[in-house]
Amino acid sequence: MTQQQQPTMSSNRPYLLRAIYDWISDNNLTPYMLVDATRSGVRVPPHVIKNGQVVLNLAMRAVANLDLGNEWISFQARFSGVSHSIQIPVPAVLALYAQENGQGMMFPADEDGDEPPSDTPPAPPEPEPPSGDGDKPKRGGSHLRVVK
Repeated sequence: MTQQQQPTMSSNRPYLLRAIYDWISDNNLTPYMLVDATRSGVRVPPHVIKNGQVVLNLAMRAVANLDLGNEWISFQARFSGVSHSIQIPVPAVLALYAQENGQGMMFPADEDGDEPPSDTPPAPPEPEPPSGDGDKPKRGGSHLRVVK
């Protein structure tokens, strides 16, 4: 009897990130993501990086156009009132947790080595023009906080 070779599976990290994000949000808590800002491909404003890491608030009220993809996490966020396009390779995520109670999940820092994902980062989403029909509820300004 010959042994069949097991197919190589993709990383479970993006699936776990989406599940933990949904779990935190469904419990009306604030999802925070800890990122290794030294990893290749991480695009965040340099002034928010502390000790090679950055903590980002991913709450729906704090970000726009959040995409928790298999290779990249991308969204628009404001830092000190200035809008930025944020791009994070999924392997750079070190933890996703609820700000209020710390519950969530930590991830190993060494997965996939130092290589960025093979795909190029997604193009930053175009800002949506304001609609004059008033059919969408207005949202307050986005904000992100760096926590220590």
